Amino acid sequence: MQVAREHPKAVGYLEAWRKVVKAAAWQNLAQVRRTYPSADAVRVGSGRQVLVFNACGNSFRLVVAVHFNRQLVYTLRWLTHAEYSKDRWKDTL
Repeated sequence: MQVAREHPKAVGYLEAWRKVVKAAAWQNLAQVRRTYPSADAVRVGSGRQVLVFNACGNSFRLVVAVHFNRQLVYTLRWLTHAEYSKDRWKDTL
């Protein structure tokens, strides 16, 4: 996993996040926020909505697409806080 090589402190967070997501049966953002209160819905360049999770004490952002109706979560981006703040990532999604 490239993230693990580049950001070793993120490995624990990502493993825990993956376990929570696999066990979750979220139907909407409100349910996601019960587990991850800082999760935000963000509209991107394509007009679609993604969810953004603050990770590792706000050092990183995990950007995902969630299909609540199918119970699928797709990881789209792993960004440092600085990369996220530039907002360029929105144009590529």
